Amino acid sequence: MIRRSTLLRRLAALPLASLAPSSARAQGPVPVSGEAFAAWFAVEGVASRSWRLVADAGDPMRVDIRRIGATGPATHRVLVLYPRESSAYVTAMTRILEIFGDKRLDVAFNAVNFDRDDARGIAALRRAETDGTGLIFAMGSESTAWLHEKYLDGRLPVVSVCSKDPVILGQARDYESGSGSNFAFTSLNVPLDLQMTYVHKIKPQLRNIGILVDATNVSAVETQAEPVARYAERRGIRSLMLKVADPRAARAELSTLVAGAVGAMRRNDPGLDRSVLWITGSTAVFREIRTINAHADRVPVLSVVPEVVQAGDDSAVLSIGVSFESNAHLAAIYGADVLTGGVPAGSLPVGLVSPPDIAINFRKAREIGLRIPFRFFESAGTVYDYEGNRVRSADMARPG
Repeated sequence: MIRRSTLLRRLAALPLASLAPSSARAQGPVPVSGEAFAAWFAVEGVASRSWRLVADAGDPMRVDIRRIGATGPATHRVLVLYPRESSAYVTAMTRILEIFGDKRLDVAFNAVNFDRDDARGIAALRRAETDGTGLIFAMGSESTAWLHEKYLDGRLPVVSVCSKDPVILGQARDYESGSGSNFAFTSLNVPLDLQMTYVHKIKPQLRNIGILVDATNVSAVETQAEPVARYAERRGIRSLMLKVADPRAARAELSTLVAGAVGAMRRNDPGLDRSVLWITGSTAVFREIRTINAHADRVPVLSVVPEVVQAGDDSAVLSIGVSFESNAHLAAIYGADVLTGGVPAGSLPVGLVSPPDIAINFRKAREIGLRIPFRFFESAGTVYDYEGNRVRSADMARPG
């Protein structure tokens, strides 16, 4: 069992609802359609009404963020390095702003989309080193990997957000000792044995697991797809690796892949009672949940991404993972302590959210005849009822 750090205990002590994934907030993304950065940057809910977003007149890939009403130079400056647009990053950035706002920190954020271009990324780092920036948030596994390669032991501390397991990826030695560098890591991953314990509770005689992943998403392949395949092989469970080759054609590819996998599952599981589909944290995959469901037949669609459990029918039936929101909550606590508390980033253990975030859609469960153990319901942070309506989520405990 991995020992939790003090910060993790503090996070775990918060009410369950405050950590639960919120697949839909009371307010949608701030309407910035006229702004140059609208194609890749947005925030939601309270954050959209509490923080001012200012476009960089000379660069559509930059945006400055400051608390509404703040005047004069900020006490602290933070760079948030984006690799691209993603709905996951909207959720994560929103939660970071909420936490920094709750702490009443006078912070100016500068979000930069470096578009996975070395020159743009290095320029952002050099500017941060000269403009008083005190912290970098690495948004997403791609930014974290890039910074780890280009900026390990750099002048500024780095905290990863929305990033896959750094130990499996070789970025951290272990979960306990800290990096010893300028990096503090958090992880979107749940220990695999723990995830599979939940899966076996609903499918104790599991025979098939279809693993859906974007082949170009290296971190998802290495930390979420291949480990499941190895786990299944060791236990005599057949794994079907369903890799999307071209994210731009994910819908068409998934239609063929899922239908083919279900047909293969029927060969040793005619009633599809001992099979599951497993969605990894690949944006190109999980945003096609409607397509996956359309071809899944009676096979339960499970996800490591709690946000894939949503209202209505376009939803996974169950998620066992770490929500983007919970991960960002922990990353924000790490970042605030590094920025204002003098905590060395390299001294912090890998930030793990435990227990995992559970999300359930009972409408989907009833549709395919899946029985959900009551213990799952007790510990779930997000629940949709038999009509597909949300009856439990973070929004119900957080002021809007």
